[in-house]
Amino acid sequence: MSKPLVAIVGRPNVGKSMLFNRLVGQRLSIVEDTPGVTRDRLYAQCEWCGRTFDMVDTGGIEPTTDSEILLFMREQAQIAINAATVIILVADIHTGVTAADKDVANMLLRSKKPVVLAVNKADSTGAVDPAIYEFYSLGLGDPIAVSAVHGHGTGDLLDECLKYFPPIEEEEEEDDTIKVAVIGKPNVGKSSLINAILGEKRVIVSDMAGTTRDAVDSLVENKYGRYTFIDTAGIRRKSKVDDRVEKFSVMRAQMAIERADVCVIMIDGRDGVTDQDTKIAGLAHEAGKASIIVVNKWDLVEKETGTMEKMRKDIMRDLSFMSYAPILFISAVTGQRIDRIFELVTFVNDQTSMRITTGMLNNVLTDAQARVQPPTDKGRRLKIYYMTQTGIKPPNFVIFCNSRELFHFSYQRYIENQIRAVFGLEGTPINLVIRQKGDSE
Repeated sequence: MSKPLVAIVGRPNVGKSMLFNRLVGQRLSIVEDTPGVTRDRLYAQCEWCGRTFDMVDTGGIEPTTDSEILLFMREQAQIAINAATVIILVADIHTGVTAADKDVANMLLRSKKPVVLAVNKADSTGAVDPAIYEFYSLGLGDPIAVSAVHGHGTGDLLDECLKYFPPIEEEEEEDDTIKVAVIGKPNVGKSSLINAILGEKRVIVSDMAGTTRDAVDSLVENKYGRYTFIDTAGIRRKSKVDDRVEKFSVMRAQMAIERADVCVIMIDGRDGVTDQDTKIAGLAHEAGKASIIVVNKWDLVEKETGTMEKMRKDIMRDLSFMSYAPILFISAVTGQRIDRIFELVTFVNDQTSMRITTGMLNNVLTDAQARVQPPTDKGRRLKIYYMTQTGIKPPNFVIFCNSRELFHFSYQRYIENQIRAVFGLEGTPINLVIRQKGDSE
C-alpha cells in the first residue's frame, strides 16, 4: 500500500512553500515574495508521530485567470488534490477571507476529500488573533492558526492531518529504486519526456523557456524496474541567470544531479551539442554520475543516409570526456525509443555499481604493463605494485606505485581503457587514485 499523501494548496502568495519547507524540515521548495514562483508539484517525505507520509507543494490556484501559466498551475494543483489523502488549504490571516479563498474552498468541498484549514502568518504568540474567526465562513471546520516562519501551530496541523490517515499496514520498503535526474538546457523537452514516461500531465509543459523551476520527483514502476525520475529546471548560462529565482533553479538542478544514481543528459537533435550542453554534461561527469546522452526531437531532424552516425560522431567529439556514455536518439512527442531509456538506465546503474575482485584487477594490470611498459624519467621507471577497488557509484580504484610523479596522465588513461576493455563499465566515469610509498591513509 502506498504512503498517505498530504497536498498543500491555496491561492498564490499565502506562504504554502514556506509552510511546506517547515513541515518537511528541509528548504526544498523555492520561497520568494513573488506570486507564481512554485509552478509544478513538489514532493517530499515527512514524518510525524511515527507515521511516514508524502507531502506535496503546489502552485497557487487562481480560480479565474486568462494566464496560460496560471491555468497550468491550477491543473497541477487539481491533479494533486485528486491524488491526496488529506488536503491542507492555506490562507493568510492578514488579508482575511478573499473571493479567491472562497472559490478554492468550494473547489475542495466538491472534491469530497478531507480538508484541514491552516491560517498562516499568525506569527505573534499569546491570545489567538480574533481575525481567525472570519475563516469559519469557508465551511471547512475549525481553522488552525500557524506560522510558517516560526513554526507555531504546525504540530496541531499535522495532528489534525493524521486523523484522516488509513490504519498502519505492514509493508516492505524497497530500496532498489533507481533515481534518475533528467538534465539539459531549457526547452530541450525534459518535461515532455517525463510526461511521455508517466502517461499523464505530471509536469507542466510549455514552449516558454524557464517553465520548470523546482526539481520534481515522479515514481515509475514497470517491467524494467522501479525508477524515480527527477525533472529539473533547464540550466542556463551563468550570464543569463539574472534573477534570484532562476539562480535557485540552477542550484536545485545541481542538487538533483547530486542525489541521482543516473543522469539523463538531454540534447536537442536540431541544435547538436552546444557549449551549454557541454557544461551541463560536465556537471554530471564531475559529480561522478552514471549517464546516458539522449538526443531528443529526432523526429524533427531532416535525415539522409548516415545522419544518425554523423550525429553520434559529433557528440563523441564534442563530449569526448564522456566517451563512456551510451547515446540514444528519441522523440518525446512520438514516443520513439522511449522504452530504451529504462533499459539503458538500468544497465548503466548496474555498471556503476559493479564490484571487481582485487585478483581480477591485478591480472588486468599485469597484462596491461606487459603490453605497454610503464613510463620512465631520467633513468627511473614507474613501478606499479597492485590495484584494488575501494568504492562504487562511481567505481573507485586505488593504484599503489613507487612514484606518483612518474604515473603520467596518459598512462592513467591507458590503464582506465584496459579496465573498461575487460569489465565494460559503460555509462559510468571511473575514479583512479594514485598512491605511492609513504602516503598516509
